[in-house]
Amino acid sequence: MRSVNRSDRSARSARSGLRRLRALATGVAAVLAALTASPAAASGARQPDAGPAATTAVRGGDTLYGADGTVCTVAFNARSGSTYYALMPGHCAGPGTTWYADPSRSVVVGTTIGAHFPADDYGLLRYTGTAVTHPGEVTLRDGTVRDITGAALPVVGQSMCHLGRVSGIHCGTVSAVNVSVNYPEGTVTGLFRSTICSEPGDVGGPAFSGTTALGFIVSGSGNCRTGGSTFYQPVSEILAAYGLTLY
Repeated sequence: MRSVNRSDRSARSARSGLRRLRALATGVAAVLAALTASPAAASGARQPDAGPAATTAVRGGDTLYGADGTVCTVAFNARSGSTYYALMPGHCAGPGTTWYADPSRSVVVGTTIGAHFPADDYGLLRYTGTAVTHPGEVTLRDGTVRDITGAALPVVGQSMCHLGRVSGIHCGTVSAVNVSVNYPEGTVTGLFRSTICSEPGDVGGPAFSGTTALGFIVSGSGNCRTGGSTFYQPVSEILAAYGLTLY
């Protein structure tokens, strides 16, 4: 019989204990990895790629918020080459005003580069916000949009609709052209009038006939409960003044 001394037994016992410790450590590491893995990673699912930065679309009829606290409505989007603009009422636009797409004023849209009031009543915002798109459409209140393909001067008797931020969409006909309206600041000339009612807060709302832009709301008389009429700045004058086109 082969004799085994005490030192041999101690060495084998130490090696056996070391192997058990290593196996235990490997098991603990596997459990920790499983616990910290995401559900998708644990199941072998592919992690989705990060998408592009979210953007905000600003269309005709949408509301903008000025850095000075002013709230105004975009009438139509226009462009000159690769530079894009929004048409707005001049008495609302405010020269140099920075505009935002949200009430908290965190999404920059652009800056007013021109405002005319009185005599005329139109302003021009240049889009500068990198998180904003500017489709050539009008946002309707039923969740749909109306594509605007061009502009024309209004004609008496012409059917038309307008979109007010407060009153919504209403339709009627053009009742007069080349109309003047008096304000405390002075007289605005060259406007047109419709049989359509409007409410305070509707200023800037786009007016159109089919897919053709006619103008935007600048003032009104009466209201949509008892009836009234609305006055508009023709959009063709602004396009000609700045060399812009609708799209």
